[in-house]
Amino acid sequence: HSHGLPRLKKCFEAIKSLKMEPPGKDGRRNYEAFGMNSPDGEYVAFSTQIVIEGAVESWLLEVESTMRSSMKKILSATIAGIKGAKREKWVNDFPGQLLITAGQTLWTGECEKGLIECEKGNKSAMRQVKKKQVSMLNKYSEMVRGALSKLNRNKVVSIITIEVHARDVIDKMIKGGTAALTEFEWMSQLRFYWDKELDDSLIKQNQSRFVFGYEYQGNNGRLVITPLTDRCYMTLTTALHLKRGGNPLGPAGTGKTETVKDLGKAIAMYVIVFNCSDGLDYKSLGRMFSGLCQQGAWSCFDEFNRI
Repeated sequence: HSHGLPRLKKCFEAIKSLKMEPPGKDGRRNYEAFGMNSPDGEYVAFSTQIVIEGAVESWLLEVESTMRSSMKKILSATIAGIKGAKREKWVNDFPGQLLITAGQTLWTGECEKGLIECEKGNKSAMRQVKKKQVSMLNKYSEMVRGALSKLNRNKVVSIITIEVHARDVIDKMIKGGTAALTEFEWMSQLRFYWDKELDDSLIKQNQSRFVFGYEYQGNNGRLVITPLTDRCYMTLTTALHLKRGGNPLGPAGTGKTETVKDLGKAIAMYVIVFNCSDGLDYKSLGRMFSGLCQQGAWSCFDEFNRI
C-alpha cells in the first residue's frame, strides 16, 4: 500500500509516497514503511523498516534518518558494483542519483591515478584516462539509442550529462598540460571521494570539503555544466567553507536558481527555493532562518532584491 501522505511531499521533495504494509500481516501491530517512491517512478528500499506510529513529527524524523542511512549503504554498494558489472545491469540495479555520484567518484580516482602517473613522467597517462572515458560514453549513448524503460532512460541521460562534462575536464587538462594533483585546474574541480576510514563520501573543491548529504533526489534531471557553472560552484563552495552565503547575479532566465539547485543535487542537500516579495519582513525571514538551522537544509532566496 503506497500512502501519499500530504506532509511527506513538503518535507522531502523526492519522496512521493512510502511503500507500507498494514497491521495484522506477519504479526505487525502498526503500519510499517519498507521503502520510498519518487515522483518519477523509482523505488528505493529502506535498509530497516520504519514503524509508523505516534506523532507524525517523530516518525517523519525516522523517515529522514532511515533515508540517509539507506542511501549511504546503497552508495557504497553502487561504487563497489561498478567494477566488473555490465553497465546495463548496473544502471538498472541502483538509484539514478547514486549512479551519478559513483560515476563521479570513479572519475576522480581515475584522474588522480593519471595525474600521479604524469608526475612520474608518463606523458600519455591522461590520454589513456580520456580513452576510457570516451569508450564509456559510447556505451551509454548506445544504451540511450536502445530500448529502455522511461526511468532507465532518465537515469542514463543524467549520467551522460555529467560524464560529458567529466570528459571535457580531462580534455582541458590534457590541452593545458596539467601534470600534478596540486595544480589549480584539477583542484578547482568538484571532486568526489569514498573515504574508507570515515566510511563516508566526501566532496572536495579547492580548500572546501563537504560530506555527502544523502538527501534522496529522485531522477529529475541534471544541468549541463558549462565553465561558468564550474566557476559559480567554486564561488559557492568557497563561501560555504568560510561559513558565508553566496549571491549569484545576472539577467533573468540564465539559470542562477537552477545552478544553486544543481550544486545541491551534486552534494545531495535539500535546497528550499523561496520566492521573496515586498511583504517579507525581518520576523518572517528570522523564522525561516530558524527553521533552516534546525533542519540543516540549504535555501535559495529567489528575487531577493524585492525585499
